[in-house]
Amino acid sequence: MAAHLKKRVYEEFSKVVQIPHEETPAKKLRLSKPSKSAALHIDLCKATNSTDALQYLLQFARKPVEAESVEGVVRILLEHYYKETDNSVRLKIASLLGLLSKTQGFSPDCIVDDAINTLSNEKSHQVLAQLLDTLLVIGTQLPESPALRLRLVEVAYKHLSDTYFGVRNKCLQLLGCLGMVDAPLGKENEGAGTSLGGLRDVQSIISDYFGDQDPRVRTAALKAMLQLHERGMKIHQIIYDQACRLLTDDYEQVRSAAVQMVWVLSQLYPESIVPIPSSNEEIRLVDDAFGKISHMVSDGSWMVRVQATKTLGSMLQVSPHFLEQTLDKKLMSDLRRKRTAHERAKELFASGEFSSGRKWADDAPKEKLDTNTVNLIASGACGAFVHGLEDEMFEVRIAAVEALCQLARSSPSFAEKCLDFLVDMFNDEIEEVRLQSIHVLREISTHITLREDQLDTVLAVLEDSSRDIREALHELLCYTNVSTKECIQLALLELLKNLNKYPTDRNSVWKCLKFLGSRHPTLVLPLVPELLSTHPYFDTPEPDMDDPAYIAVLVLVFNAAKSCPTMPALFSDHTFRHYAYLRDSLSHLVPPLRLPGRKQVYGLDSVDSGPGSGSVESAQLFLQQSLNRVSTIQNLEAPGAQDLLDLTIRDLLRLGELQTELAGAADFCATYLRCQLLLMKALQEKLWNMAVPLCLKQNVTATAAAQQILEETYKLEFLYSGLESRQVATIHHVRLQAKALQLVLTARTRQGLDLLIGSCEKFLQDVESFQRLFLTELPHLQDSFVDKLLELMPRLSSCKPVELVKILQTTLRQSGLLQLRLPEQIHRATATIIEPTGESDNPLRFTSGLVVALDIDATLEHVQDPQNTVKVQVLYPDGQSHVIHPKPGDFRKPGPHRHRLITQVYLSHTAWTEPSQIEVRLLLAYSSSSTSLTSPSKLGWSESLESLPPAEAAVEGTIPFSKAVKVFIMPKPARR
Repeated sequence: MAAHLKKRVYEEFSKVVQIPHEETPAKKLRLSKPSKSAALHIDLCKATNSTDALQYLLQFARKPVEAESVEGVVRILLEHYYKETDNSVRLKIASLLGLLSKTQGFSPDCIVDDAINTLSNEKSHQVLAQLLDTLLVIGTQLPESPALRLRLVEVAYKHLSDTYFGVRNKCLQLLGCLGMVDAPLGKENEGAGTSLGGLRDVQSIISDYFGDQDPRVRTAALKAMLQLHERGMKIHQIIYDQACRLLTDDYEQVRSAAVQMVWVLSQLYPESIVPIPSSNEEIRLVDDAFGKISHMVSDGSWMVRVQATKTLGSMLQVSPHFLEQTLDKKLMSDLRRKRTAHERAKELFASGEFSSGRKWADDAPKEKLDTNTVNLIASGACGAFVHGLEDEMFEVRIAAVEALCQLARSSPSFAEKCLDFLVDMFNDEIEEVRLQSIHVLREISTHITLREDQLDTVLAVLEDSSRDIREALHELLCYTNVSTKECIQLALLELLKNLNKYPTDRNSVWKCLKFLGSRHPTLVLPLVPELLSTHPYFDTPEPDMDDPAYIAVLVLVFNAAKSCPTMPALFSDHTFRHYAYLRDSLSHLVPPLRLPGRKQVYGLDSVDSGPGSGSVESAQLFLQQSLNRVSTIQNLEAPGAQDLLDLTIRDLLRLGELQTELAGAADFCATYLRCQLLLMKALQEKLWNMAVPLCLKQNVTATAAAQQILEETYKLEFLYSGLESRQVATIHHVRLQAKALQLVLTARTRQGLDLLIGSCEKFLQDVESFQRLFLTELPHLQDSFVDKLLELMPRLSSCKPVELVKILQTTLRQSGLLQLRLPEQIHRATATIIEPTGESDNPLRFTSGLVVALDIDATLEHVQDPQNTVKVQVLYPDGQSHVIHPKPGDFRKPGPHRHRLITQVYLSHTAWTEPSQIEVRLLLAYSSSSTSLTSPSKLGWSESLESLPPAEAAVEGTIPFSKAVKVFIMPKPARR
């Protein structure tokens, strides 16, 4: 073996140091790679002591190794391993063997024998543990070799008796990860089974180490058993008693793993019956496990308490009376064994006499009750959630709140009982706990109805200074049921106080009252005269419609009136006028009402125009029919085709306004057709049949159209989510047409051959990039512009620029409309700026040269990665524009596909003579690069990047995706 290694090393070494005598082709020289094994051998031979060798190994570990060199490197390392006497160097070599085994494309089965042989002569426990870790890596890399796995398990079993805890840990880990799931050890191979202790299976071997003297080994044994469970092996029920004993271990890591083990067994055998110690009673295993894990909520380690509390939340099969016991620190009588009436009468008869009442306590029970022996649940588990909610560590309290939520969602009766405890958590000192308890109550709100005292505690949180807390509470009130009209009155009063104290909460409070009214119409009805200040005999003054508090009351009343037809009879005349105004200005908050005798005045029943008129199915059908109709424009003359496109774009935009579910798809199609319309107008006949000096105006129009098409394609690609590869290819196809149009116009209007040559080269690179990126989509682009270009590509690459421009011009005019196929769901990214509203006429005054903070509050819909793409633009009257990138912490995610931006923008300017308006809008940043799908990171480390075609330069820009809001500001001159 040594001779073979020397010969191999000599050959590898000669590749690096030997100068070839024969003339070698340049290509072979460029592709040859220096041998890693030879370089490593040279370094290790240069090492004069173990420190130098360790240093060379550390440097080598930082360099990547190709798959074909791994085996040679391993041989060099093993050769040095046998010669090395220093433990630290051998430890590093063992570690490198494991790392090299993970190399992509390398199969480590060829080094298994050598790795196992190194174990036999190794005396260092640390190196032995590292070698076992290497064997574990090799075993996991070869999952389809049961013989090898069995052999590795035998090696692990052989070293389980080692005195060093690290070796035993690695052996147990190896048993857990590689132990046979299908059959016990020894039953699959009787010959091998004798060395593994007869017919014992892997579970019994691992469970022997539950009682190991070292806590780290006990933890490793539990984790190995859990690993077997994750791999699909059913854990034996006999393990349950051993796991329960480990719940009282002295070390927290052991107790933590034991909690997981008990939970796993409770899920595997929930209905099994287990006896209660010191009693003749029996109990379901899941109930027993629930009681034992509940006891761990009072553990001394806060990490164990967190884990135990979280685990309780997932035990949904537990009996209801055990569940309810966790909310009461006093032991319930239900959890103590009761004797039947027959048993009590029999005992009384056996005593021979009845109580006369003359002696004190002559009817007392004869036996002394020991609560620890007759309880069906450990006394420490009583009030487990009460302990968890009162824990000193806020992590435990959050875990307890989340566990209560999971259990309450599956048990309405438990939800009612834990309501008081969750409401009490609204007063927690930690904001995160308060916020989580509000979210939890929101999730179980369908099962509960708040009493007045509970609602009082909930509404007290509206005074919290945290905006997130207040908005979460508004969201909770949207879905909460209350019991009396006094509760409605109390909620309205507190919400109006909140509105007065925090005016920025206006939209959130209005939305809350909308849902509160629609959920409780019968409770709002008796309050209407008081809320609207109406009188049966006297006219009352008309309230101010600019008052947000009055609008809040109207939102509550109008939403209640939708389900209560008798309520409009209580409205005064000005209330009907206010309804018509709010129905137009705040239609998302005010529902359509049936007001008798007022249809003609306000047009309030226009929503109910016909059955199925707004159905999504009919809208989808109309959308598809519109696209099919447009596909026939190839057969029409230019004026007719343009008119058809104009009408279709108008219809699609209107469809998006009427049917919000299809707004994204309709806008996407309309934008795509607008690009086709612009392209059609730019390619009309009269422009190309005239001499260039005679059509300068048309040239300018066509140039602007080409630029607009490019901008629209970037909107199509980055403003819409849910696009498939087919749609992206279609968008890039239109972009390529626009670039071709720009090239043709450049050749017609500008002089200079150098500029034209550069533009032609750039366009050919774009065509090649398109072909590389969308190779799989090319069959769907037959007879299109790019399909014709690819057919002519050999000719285009060799022809002169003027001839290329002529070919492009002809191909552009002959290519038709590419049919657009819609995916399942397309959503447009939208943003709505809530604050500032832009309605105030009072300017924001500040001293020139200094800054003033402008609060921005906006909602974002269907924006991907908003932390990196959303920016705020401020446009000043003098044309200056500032773009601000909000901090990642300014974004919140209240729901799927929804984000909330709450930030501050700092404004500054020189002094003005009078107030003026600035514009604030949100921008979506994008970066378009054709190399996005072929990242160099996917190539091998040794591959040259020179052979790749030149990449298209990345185009970066921003797209406005919110309406601009105008804000009055007034920079004042500084006082002298």
